[in-house]
Amino acid sequence: MSIAAGSAVPDDTLDTAAVEPYDARLALRADGVLRTFNVAGVLHAADVHVATTLGRLGGEERPDVLLAAALAVRAVRHGSVCVDLATVRHTAVVDGVGREAVEALPWPEPATWLPRVADGPLVAGDGSPAGEAEDARPLRLDGGLLYLDRYWRQEQLVRHELRAREELPPPEVDPDRLAAAVGRLFPAEPDGRGLQHVAGSTAARRWVTVIAGGPGTGKTTTVARVLALLQDLHRRPGTDGLALRVALAAPTGKAAARLEEAVRAVGETFTGADRSAVAGLSASTLHRLLGRRRDSRTRFRHDRANRLPFDVVVVDETSMVSLTMMARLLEALRPDARLVLVGDPDQLASVEAGAVLGDLVHRSAADGTGPDNVVVLRHTYRFGGGIAELARAVQAGDAETALGLLRAGSEQLTFSEQAADVPPSAGAADRLRRDVLSAGRATVEAARRGEVAAALHALDAHRLLCAHREGPYGVDHWSGVVERWLVEAVAGYAAEGEWYVGRPLLVTANDYETALYNGDTGVVVRADGDVPRAAFARGGGPVLVPPSRLAAVQTVHAMTVHKSQGSQFDAVSLILPPPDSPLLTRELVYTAVTRARSRVHVLGSADAVRAALARPVARASGLRRG
Repeated sequence: MSIAAGSAVPDDTLDTAAVEPYDARLALRADGVLRTFNVAGVLHAADVHVATTLGRLGGEERPDVLLAAALAVRAVRHGSVCVDLATVRHTAVVDGVGREAVEALPWPEPATWLPRVADGPLVAGDGSPAGEAEDARPLRLDGGLLYLDRYWRQEQLVRHELRAREELPPPEVDPDRLAAAVGRLFPAEPDGRGLQHVAGSTAARRWVTVIAGGPGTGKTTTVARVLALLQDLHRRPGTDGLALRVALAAPTGKAAARLEEAVRAVGETFTGADRSAVAGLSASTLHRLLGRRRDSRTRFRHDRANRLPFDVVVVDETSMVSLTMMARLLEALRPDARLVLVGDPDQLASVEAGAVLGDLVHRSAADGTGPDNVVVLRHTYRFGGGIAELARAVQAGDAETALGLLRAGSEQLTFSEQAADVPPSAGAADRLRRDVLSAGRATVEAARRGEVAAALHALDAHRLLCAHREGPYGVDHWSGVVERWLVEAVAGYAAEGEWYVGRPLLVTANDYETALYNGDTGVVVRADGDVPRAAFARGGGPVLVPPSRLAAVQTVHAMTVHKSQGSQFDAVSLILPPPDSPLLTRELVYTAVTRARSRVHVLGSADAVRAALARPVARASGLRRG
């Protein structure tokens, strides 16, 4: 028996579960231990239904085994690829339920639970074959970790592909030529530049390189220099031609556009052959790189039987790449192609299951091998002062230092502090209103004049970020508030119908016909002939699309922190939810804070800050074990 596991439910939709006329999170026919854990909030109705269906189809009736199956489904829904049955009692987080109450539930004892789970018709155990047609049971127990079989296979594929590349003979490079190129492309500069030098040397000598670091640590600068270095090493002496075929990719269209623009900007500082090495490079989404298939959402045209034609593939914002997408990418790479993974492991991970970048970085740190093929850049060049200090405090989980920085106030940091159970008040929102109107007026004025680049620049001057979609702390509520502010303050705002000039847009689904992707942001502008056009930023210049061709967009007066990944804004305002929100994590606050170049405004309670920084995301995965 086999079952195809469904896609993970995005974390930022969990607070929207319907409660009328009944609580949809409850499985009405559940009984015994499944009902107990469902009523307590540990399990959702979907977890129970999948587990009971598997039990019925597979002939499994033991309640503790069905509980384990439901917990494996829950794990994927929360972003993990597996569940550690030995520790889940102490790690499961439930909205509004205290740790003691969760631990007091009737959890089975791991010493007897694990053998019972392994000895059943639903679960393939350690050492069982991994072939597609062999032992295709819906669950897999591996080293005490219980997986839905689909995710176990994907994790095995990623582990195998990475290990196979580690075991290949290293790329052949001329050491003298490497030393000369590194000396030219990675000149000695302030602290931290030496690690960029290490990244360059590592990429030259390894088939897989991970370049990690926070915003402004020079990741994209390093990528541009690495590409020039690799082209130099493989170019025939005395020629200026490109020796390697290079692909740049990112999970979202916005991130791809920023990668392309940044690499080109760095390349313009080069001379001669180094400059030509990165000139003209374009970036795409991973979905577009792999080639979509109309008959599948998780399979692509490029796979093990139809490899990508590139010698070097660079993936930016890898923290956003799910386990499924990483598996598809790795099986599509030629064995002799270099892979460079770039990103910030402290950001929010993919909305879908998996945290591959974090797994690779933390595994390298944990096993004591040093940088190896993982290089972490630590010196911040983009911003300093308060934002950098706050980001470091958040990374460290140091709530009191973070609160001290916020309460002290500065040109970079402001804190509208309030009670833990009260949404931001009118007074607290005064600063937010000023920021919104300043950016909104500039966007509308430029859009009405037809100044496309200026309108897109103004659109990114300020962004309001929320953890939730709904409720008084959510995107839907605050989008309405901002719209009212703009209607009151800007003459004629939103009076031209749906596609009014100055409307800020967020693409909510990939659209291959227009080459717009989930997460892209743009604005409606007045184009030639006084017709409205939707403008979106791209590395080679803005693109204009007739509004009638836009299939899935919404107004973006505010956005979730998840959606903001891969973007940068001059100023950011962050609405913190109550302390007991399950979405309030250390990674969420860090991601929001580091979207800002110059100013951060936090609206929320001190208790919310403390709760977030004490709650790092812990995604269960076997990749960290090597």
